Order: sequence, then C-alpha cells, then structure tokens
Amino acid sequence: MITVEQARHLLFELASATPKETIPLTDALGRVLAQDVHASRDQPPFAASSMDGYAVKATEVERHAMFKIIGEATAGQRFEGSVGAGQAVRIFTGAPIPDGADFVVIQENTERRGTVLTISDEPGHKTNIRPAGVDFLQGESVASPRVLRPEDLALIAAMGVPDVTVARKPKIALIATGNELVYPGENPGPDQIIASNSFGLKALLEEAGAFVRMLPIARDTISSLEMVLELAEGADLIVTIGGASVGDYDLVAKASQGLGLEQSFYKILMRPGKPLMAGRLGEATMVGLPGNPVSAMVCGYLFLVPLVQKMLGLESVIPTFETARLVEDLPENGPREHYMRAFLDEHGIRAFENQDSSLLSVLARSNALLMRPPNDPQRKIGETVLYLPI
Repeated sequence: MITVEQARHLLFELASATPKETIPLTDALGRVLAQDVHASRDQPPFAASSMDGYAVKATEVERHAMFKIIGEATAGQRFEGSVGAGQAVRIFTGAPIPDGADFVVIQENTERRGTVLTISDEPGHKTNIRPAGVDFLQGESVASPRVLRPEDLALIAAMGVPDVTVARKPKIALIATGNELVYPGENPGPDQIIASNSFGLKALLEEAGAFVRMLPIARDTISSLEMVLELAEGADLIVTIGGASVGDYDLVAKASQGLGLEQSFYKILMRPGKPLMAGRLGEATMVGLPGNPVSAMVCGYLFLVPLVQKMLGLESVIPTFETARLVEDLPENGPREHYMRAFLDEHGIRAFENQDSSLLSVLARSNALLMRPPNDPQRKIGETVLYLPI
C-alpha cells in the first residue's frame, strides 16, 4: 500500500490538461480562465465626475464664490465647450470633466438661482474627480489560470472583452457497480439498496468544474462491466464506484484490465478508502472507488476534486488543511491515515463517535474531515489537530 500523498502524485501523472475553448463572457461564471485577458481601453477612458455637482476651476473654489452656469455634462454626453474663469458646468456622476475644469463642487454645498451658482458651504479639498485610467489602463490583464467569479466577469466586461478562453470542462463518466443497487425512483428488491454515491459524487465533481455523465449501473458480471465501460468512450476520466476490493464479486479491475487498463496503483494507507485503484484506460484516466458511501465521498474530496482542478490547469490543487482545537478526547490512531467525520464550531472540533464508512447521515452532519496521521497517539481536549473543511 502507498500513502495518500504518493497516490495523489501518481494520479496527477495519469491525467492531462483539458484543451482550451472560447466561450461568451455571459457563460463564463465558474469556468477556469486559460488565457490572460487584456483591457482594450482605459477605465474610465476620460476624467469623470464621482459626484453630482458643478465642474469649476480649482483655483476659484472657496466658500461664497459665485459662478455663471454655462452648460451641462451627463453620463454619456460631455459638455463640448471649455470652462473659463468664473464659469461652472452642471455635471452628474460618471460624466466627463469639461475642458478647463479640475474640481467638482458637490451639489449639497451649493445654491443655484437661475444660471448663477454660489458655493454655500465649505467645499473641502477633495476634487471629486476620477482620473482617466484610475481603474485600469489599456493592456492591463486579468491573469490566468483562475476560477472566474462574478467580480472577474464585471472587470473583464469593463475591459471591453466579450469572449474568454477557458479550459474545457473535464468529461467524467460515473459508473456505480453492484447487483444490490437501484437508482432513486426505482423499486428496490428486498435485498437491494439505493445507489446514493453517484449523486453525491456527481454534485461534488460538477462543483469542482467537471461535466459528469451518470451511466447505467453495472451489474456484477464481466460482460455488464465491459458494456458500461464501453459506454464511457470519450470521457477524460472514468470513475467506478464499488467492485474495487478483493471479494468474489469485485470485478472492476478484471473487467477494465480486459479492456486494456494500465494500472498505476491499488490500495492506500488510509481509512476510509483503502481499496482505491487508478490507471489509464485508453485515452482516459480511470479511478476505481470503494463502494461504501463515506469511503467514496472521502476519496472524492481527497483525490477526485484535486484531479479535476489539475485537469483544468489550476496551480494550487492540493487540499489545504486547517487547524482547530479538540473539544473531546480522541483515542490513539492505527497504522493508516484516518479521515474522521467531524463537526467544527466556534468552540472547536469534535469527531463523531460512530465512524462507520457506510453512514451517510453522519457525513451529512459533518462540516470537516479531521485528519489523524498514522499511529497518532491519544489526543486530549485542547490539543490542536488538522482538518479539511467540507
């Protein structure tokens, strides 16, 4: 068996970055930018007023000063003339500053009678002008790679860029295996259960940026497994759930090897999730997850999400562990790295008592995976431990 770190390293070696594609900015939320975006213009492209008020010469600004109003400037329509001595132009937020003016007296500090303006209150020293290019200049860039947020899209739009080049979403084929499984909505037999893992993993992988197809459940025969694996043609990543252990009906490895799987590793020094398998099947990376629901999801957090991020070209993909103080004692750990379902609040972190890898209800109540190193000694209340937020 290999360590979690070794397994992740080998898994990353199996996958390739997805190709680039250009899409409209309107469809780019959450996508990974694969090519830098450059501004086509300065923002703002002209000196603009940051307030509603009157544009005048700064050297004339003082309380009780009087001006003749000679025109108006609005957002999208500049005043075409020039501001001379003793003159003012009515101006609104976002409007270009007229030639000759270099100060905007805010409306609240003035009194107007017809075309005569008086500065009625202390105007202060702030010019209330946004310089041209104060936000960004032509040629400045939004750097890749990055997951595009709403704020990024607003910035790119302001740069005058309608389309962006992003990494294509990895195509993932998700295959649940086992005679005991049916999908929700079907009528399970007396000895059957619901294939829940597929839904949790699909959501997890799509949240990470992948496109996921759930294929039909593969039954516990070589022919059924081979048929469903063939349906995965065209996928960048094939993920099987169950059938990766050593029982008489755990046939995923045998079926995939018959189709040409080049296995990279099998079994990891961790719990839950020891019977993890990975390799190359044709042009696709293949990962065989254990069938226990919690085991499959924990492997999803630790291996599949980072793998998807790596395929998308992101740079920092290794899960980042944080620290918290225990609010309950923990017994000593065994020889495998243990990821315990846990709950974190303002008081600290505590692991749930029942860590059985079949209990989805415990996982659903968890917001952290408390990581215990191999052979970690007993831990007491108040000691610091590592955890992965989920």
